[in-house]
Amino acid sequence: MFKRLLAIAVLLTIPNIAFTQSDPIVTENYNESTVDTTSESTTTVISPPPSAISPSINSSNSDLCTVGISGAVQTQILGISSGSTVRDMNCEKLKNAKTLYDMGMKVAAVSVMCQDPRIFEAMMNAGTPCPIDGLIGEQAKDAWNDPSNSDKRPTTRNSAGLSVDPDTRTTLLGGGVVVALLFLLLQ
Repeated sequence: MFKRLLAIAVLLTIPNIAFTQSDPIVTENYNESTVDTTSESTTTVISPPPSAISPSINSSNSDLCTVGISGAVQTQILGISSGSTVRDMNCEKLKNAKTLYDMGMKVAAVSVMCQDPRIFEAMMNAGTPCPIDGLIGEQAKDAWNDPSNSDKRPTTRNSAGLSVDPDTRTTLLGGGVVVALLFLLLQ
């Protein structure tokens, strides 16, 4: 039975092989076209104004007693940036006192710290007055209580006075100029 089916399948495929064409059908098509184009174009590029970038003042991990201050102002027309460093006088005082103490000059180290009115008052209240003219202890206390030495006492800056150190004055002046320019540019 299998042989018969195989023979029938072979006989059915023979006529298909006989009628296939060996030449492919070829069609030819030819088009010719010409396109003429004229155009005008305008390109407008709108870009943002340059940015005023404040300078980076890095004082981390340094043994300097300075603080970096920087700022920038940018408008559509003008950009301004500035930066500066400001001395930290308290940091300098502490470093100087520590250096003197490390060199064995303990009285000089205490004397440097006593330039701060808060420390001066604390030392007087504790019964260990700050050194004056090489005197320590009770002799220093008597010398500080003498009216002729009142000008040597460190004084606190009262809020009504205009005693501002030069670094703070410069910082305030620069900040005022930046704020004034920003105000003028935003008008």
